[in-house]
Amino acid sequence: MPVYEYQCTACNNTFELRQKFSDEPATECPACGGTVRKLISSTAFSLKGGGWYTEGYGSSKSSDAPTCPSGGSCAGCPSAAA
Repeated sequence: MPVYEYQCTACNNTFELRQKFSDEPATECPACGGTVRKLISSTAFSLKGGGWYTEGYGSSKSSDAPTCPSGGSCAGCPSAAA
């Protein structure tokens, strides 16, 4: 669920709310009851654990040459021509 940041126009109280995309935006400050406006904030994005980046694209390969799954015995394999 996304976290939205709001600021009260009356008391300048800044607060965050976890809301669904389908929820209506907040209209009232929890501290004073004044009207609020939604702020544009920087986001934090982090990939944790294994996955496509770690297992596929993130690791450096020792050779840029394509590897043959059959060990170089197929007719169209570059290592078969060597």
